[in-house]
Amino acid sequence: MAITMKDVAEKAGVSIKTVSRVVNNQGEISAETRQRIEAIIAELGYRPNLVARSLITQRTLTIGLIVVDITNPFFAEVARGVQDVARQNGYNVLLCNIDDNLHEQQKALESLAAHSVDGIILFPLEYYDDRLLSFVNQYRPVVLINHLLQHPNVAVVLLDGAHGVQQAVNHLLERGHQEIAMLAGPKPITGRGQRLQGYQTALQGQGLADSANRVIFSIPTQAQGYEQSKQLLSQHPHITAIIAYNDLLAFGVIQACRELNIVIPDQCAIVGFDDIYFSNLVHPALSTVRVNKYEVGQQAMTRLLTMINDPKLTISPIKLGVELIVRESS
Repeated sequence: MAITMKDVAEKAGVSIKTVSRVVNNQGEISAETRQRIEAIIAELGYRPNLVARSLITQRTLTIGLIVVDITNPFFAEVARGVQDVARQNGYNVLLCNIDDNLHEQQKALESLAAHSVDGIILFPLEYYDDRLLSFVNQYRPVVLINHLLQHPNVAVVLLDGAHGVQQAVNHLLERGHQEIAMLAGPKPITGRGQRLQGYQTALQGQGLADSANRVIFSIPTQAQGYEQSKQLLSQHPHITAIIAYNDLLAFGVIQACRELNIVIPDQCAIVGFDDIYFSNLVHPALSTVRVNKYEVGQQAMTRLLTMINDPKLTISPIKLGVELIVRESS
C-alpha cells in the first residue's frame, strides 16, 4: 500500500499541512521540525503524488523537449542546457526524438500536451506547416529554436546562420576559392534556408552568382554528406571548396574526399557548421561555424519558464551570434 502524507504526519505527530510545507519546500517551519519530517519521509519511503499536486497547482513541473535527431551531438549539448536550467527551477524534462519526420513531430506535440507538460521546446521541421500553427493556437507556451514564427503563444531562439555562412564563404574566397559548393540540408526548413541565404549573399557580393548544381539539398547526416559530396565532386571536379549545413554532413565530405583521393584542403577545402565535440578530433580537424549549443538550450528554457510564470507575457525573438573557427580542413 502506498505511503501517504497522512501516514507521515501521524508518525511525526504534526499536521498534514506541516508535512505539505516540507514536501513543497515552503517556509514557516523550524529547521529542527523540517529535518525530523524529512527523516520520516525517507524512513517510510513516501513519494509525493505529482498527479494530485498538479490538480491543485495546475502545474506538472515537467516540460517537453522535441529534437530532430538525438544521435547528433548538437542536440545533446542543447538538451544539456535545457536540463540544467530546468533542474535549477524544479522542472523535469521529457525528451522526444522525431528522426526528421513531420508525422512524428505532430505525434510528439500531441503526446506532450496530453501529458499536461507545462511547456514545450521544439526544433520544428516545417516553416509553413498548418498543423504546427494549429497546435500553437491551442497550446501555450512553446519555444521554437531556429524557426521564426510570430505568435503570442510562442517564443523564439534563433541562430545567426546567414552571418555564419557568410563568414565561411568569405574565408574561402580569401584563400582563392572561386568554385564553392554547399550541402544545404533539406530545402523546406527555415533555419537551413538562412544558411543558404548567407551562402548566396556572400557569393553575389563578390560577383559570383551561384548555380543550381553547386547547391545540394539533403538530410543532414554523415551518410548523406558522403553520398552527396561523392556524386558532386565526381560530376564537378572544378569545385575546390564545400560548405556543409552541419558538421555531420562535413564529416561525410571528408570521407568522400579520402575515397576519391582528393587532398584536403589543397584540392578541396571543407567548412561545417555547429562545432560539435568531434569537429576538432577528426583528421583533418574541421573548420566550422561555432554555435554555443549549451546557451541555446539555456536561453530556450529560460524563455519557457518566463512564459510559464507569466501567461500573458509576449516575448520578442532573440538571435544568438556564431563564430567561424578555422582549422586544418580549410
